[in-house]
Amino acid sequence: MFNKIALIGIGLIGSSIALAARQKGLAKNIAISTRKQQTLDKAKSLNLGDEYFLDAKEAVKDADLIILCTPIGTFENIVKNIAPSLKQGAILSDVGSVKGHVQKILSPLIPKEIHFIPAHPMAGTEYSGPEAGFSSLFEGRGCMLTPSEKQDKSAIKLLSDFWQGLGSNVEIMDAEHHDLVVAITSHVPHLIAYNIVGTASDLEGVSKSEVIKYSAGGFRDFTRIAASDPIMWRDVFLTNRNAVLEMLEKFLGDLDELKSAVDRGDGDALEELFTRTRAIRRSIIEAGQEIDMADFGREK
Repeated sequence: MFNKIALIGIGLIGSSIALAARQKGLAKNIAISTRKQQTLDKAKSLNLGDEYFLDAKEAVKDADLIILCTPIGTFENIVKNIAPSLKQGAILSDVGSVKGHVQKILSPLIPKEIHFIPAHPMAGTEYSGPEAGFSSLFEGRGCMLTPSEKQDKSAIKLLSDFWQGLGSNVEIMDAEHHDLVVAITSHVPHLIAYNIVGTASDLEGVSKSEVIKYSAGGFRDFTRIAASDPIMWRDVFLTNRNAVLEMLEKFLGDLDELKSAVDRGDGDALEELFTRTRAIRRSIIEAGQEIDMADFGREK
């Protein structure tokens, strides 16, 4: 599908793209760039690519597809660095979970002859680094593309075909709407997970050893989410703050109602909510977005 793709950043998502693209024959050459020599050496030892560079502008030369796989906060400096080296007609994309900010910041920096198509694969684990990737990460998972209305349709089709080739179900979506959707389905849940795990660790009447020793399934699920890359999620909340705050306000209102139901002993209200949320869980499983095993049955 592409003669050469360049992956800037080689953590969980970048390494999974590399493995899947090679396995499925989507690229003849895979160039990898990361700023740390240790990480680059690890990627090389795992045979994730064909070329390896510390300087991103060297990696993108002659690349037909360039994907930014680093934290969102790094995008601006990376694009400023690589813009003069981009091949005319190449597709520049990313895997960040915020799209409005990315379009606003990067669009003015990208040469007109480059097709800029932001993307967000809705897949991941709490693990990070080149060794965390696996080729089936995107199988059956959603991937949202948020191109501008003026973007070349053939370029959009080509990138869509690429993500479908990796196993994703692709949807085209407005960037601002995307950010609102993921605020409630991804960002706020992570914020809640970080908070509840932090609250448990700060409890004066319960020791940390007890929190660990007596963790029930619910708390363990929160700790899995709260183990996600702190730098990546810091950037997510800073760049999608408006949508997150909007959804957080809604959540806090609902939480206050739930608190009141518990306080007044309103069993009917509690049962109604729990029944409704249980149905959502079943719908997610039926849609193929989860199975009845933790972490999609992965052992690690």
